[in-house]
Amino acid sequence: MIRFQGAAVTASASLYMTKLCKHFRHKIAVEFDERSADARFPFGRCLMQADANSLRFDCQADDDEAAARIRFVLDDHLVRFARRENLSITWSEGMADEG
Repeated sequence: MIRFQGAAVTASASLYMTKLCKHFRHKIAVEFDERSADARFPFGRCLMQADANSLRFDCQADDDEAAARIRFVLDDHLVRFARRENLSITWSEGMADEG
């Protein structure tokens, strides 16, 4: 299992997280409120946290290909939903979980 994190600096984190989740829920299982979300993609899972200054992502995937796919989906959708802010996600390198 690969675990990796990312963050986008924005004062509108809750708004963008909600937009992402409402869009994703048409195809995948998503649970969310104003501050947190759990998106279960067929190729991995992403927990999101919105605070006053950033939207943070804590993701898990089975392999490098699935991790790349999650990053692509989140990057692509956030850019579209936040085009006025020109947001991007800064990703940390993935780590394999032991066990």
